[in-house]
Amino acid sequence: MTQYKLYDLAKVIRSKNSGPFAITLDVLFDNPDIYYKIKNNGLIDKKLISRLYHIPQEMISQIVFYDPALGFKITFARKISSGTSFDTDVYGAQQHAPLGELVIEI
Repeated sequence: MTQYKLYDLAKVIRSKNSGPFAITLDVLFDNPDIYYKIKNNGLIDKKLISRLYHIPQEMISQIVFYDPALGFKITFARKISSGTSFDTDVYGAQQHAPLGELVIEI
């Protein structure tokens, strides 16, 4: 098995606001084998996202795999609502980095 960063395996990794109080991460693949290995081996779960984003698992509202798109979506509550004092990413567009840096063995 070889180790890869998720950035190297996915075609698209992005983040965005899901309203002012939540962030959504989207990960899409162009290789079905890689997508199904990640999905079927349970490599992405609430425990992992909690660790990567330093949030309690209760803040993660969903992790959804969508086979027709070869992708998954993760939604979690923002620690600070969009556009308020101390918000450093008003659009939520820079929140995918911890997930993209995730090392996966395939």
